[in-house]
Formats: sequence, structure tokens, C-alpha cells
Amino acid sequence: MDLKLTGKKVLITGASQGIGEGLAHAFAEEGCPLHLTARSADKLGTLKTELTDAHGIAVTTTAIDMTLDDAPERIVDEAGDIDVLVNNAGVIPSGTLFDVSAQKWREGWALKAFGYVDMIRLVYPRMKARGGGVIINNIGNGGEVCDPQYVAGAAGNASLMAITRALGGSSLDDNIRVVGVNPGPVDTTRIYNMLRKFAANAFGDESRYEELLEKYPLQRPARIHEVTDLFLFLASFRSGYTSGTIFTVDGGIASRRSVV
Repeated sequence: MDLKLTGKKVLITGASQGIGEGLAHAFAEEGCPLHLTARSADKLGTLKTELTDAHGIAVTTTAIDMTLDDAPERIVDEAGDIDVLVNNAGVIPSGTLFDVSAQKWREGWALKAFGYVDMIRLVYPRMKARGGGVIINNIGNGGEVCDPQYVAGAAGNASLMAITRALGGSSLDDNIRVVGVNPGPVDTTRIYNMLRKFAANAFGDESRYEELLEKYPLQRPARIHEVTDLFLFLASFRSGYTSGTIFTVDGGIASRRSVV
């Protein structure tokens, strides 16, 4: 299937690892020039070299902490004109209401929840002025499940789902599509760190985290391509009538009503 993404410029936040890194590789394979941002200049530099060597595309980067006051403005200015924004940066800590301190709660929301909103607020008018674009929010199925062991993330993700639907409901009037993706567990470092915390709460022993994998569909997390391929489709013209909705990729976990 030809997605006709070649030449479409994509801005990806949180691009140095995990799903963000997978997205960078996926869009690069489609011939998309990229602007990548994350905290680590070293990781971004390594990724840039890999992508340019493998695919011959233009890759620019901004190494910055997105919670700094002027970070979103700097990222958007350095990215220049873009066709697709992928909001991906940020990890809201797992744990119960009593595990997550007020400071950690605010830090998680500052990067992910407010970070997504700040980026959209800056990018949307520029896309509108250029004639359109696509905004894809990588959110997470925790916003559907509302697990008490992921209370800060459940609340933050549910808010981002609401924002995506609210904005995307009318954004096609400006030829802009706003959609969200809710991955469940994905084969990245983050999911294993979360499972260790869940195992510590459930069993009193974080080393037993592998036992929790048995509860997953197919007894494994999703492979990265099983998530990133959906982003490619949603960014493409083949998904041109899709806006204001959320796509869940979690093997049915949300329907079981548990993030584990």
C-alpha cells in the first residue's frame, strides 16, 4: 500500500527512545524528512546518523527539556514548516494515589499533558496557514482502563483523549486532522519498569514481574511495529476522513478492564 508520505515533514517529540525512536525509523523508511526532539543530545545525534545513513533523508534535532518555559516555541521554530506533528514525549509515573508524590504527579503532567497541549497550540495555527496537516497524539490505554495502580497516568491520558476528541471534532474545517493512539504495553524499557513496580505492589517482589506477562494477550507486549505502522496510516492521505477519534492498540486489554 502506497501511503504517499514521501517528502512529508514530520516533527516527533520524545524521539530518542521507545515508541518515539520506532516512529522516527518508521517515518524515515517512508521517505519523510524529520525534526526530532528529546532531552538527550547524544541519543538524538546517534539516531540522526542512523537514519540519514540508512534512508538518506534530512533529519534535524532539538535537544531540550520540554518542561522549560520556552521549549515548545524553540522546538516549533527550529522545526520550521511541518506536515505532521506526533506528540509522544513524556511518561507519567505509575503507582497508586499514595505512591505518586505531588511533585512527581506535576512533573509527569508538565511534560506529557501540558506538553502536548503547548505543542498543539503552537503548531495548529501554522498548519492552518499552510493549508492543513495532521496531529497525532500518542496517549495510552491507561486513560480507558482507569487502573488505581496507574492513577496519575489514567487521569492524564483521559484528559488527552478528551482534548483530542474536542479539537479533532472540528479541525477538519481547517483541513487539519487530530487523532489519538492508545497503545497498551509495548516492548520497550518503560513497560518493564512499570511491571516491576506492579510486581512489587502485588507480590512484594519486583523480580517477579515476568509473571505479569502471562496475563497479556499472546503473553507478550506489543511489538513496536504493531504500533508505529498505525501512525503511518493515520498520517497518510488514506486516512483523510479520520479526525477526533482514538485508536486503541492493546490486544484487547482495555476491554478486560486492566492495564496488566
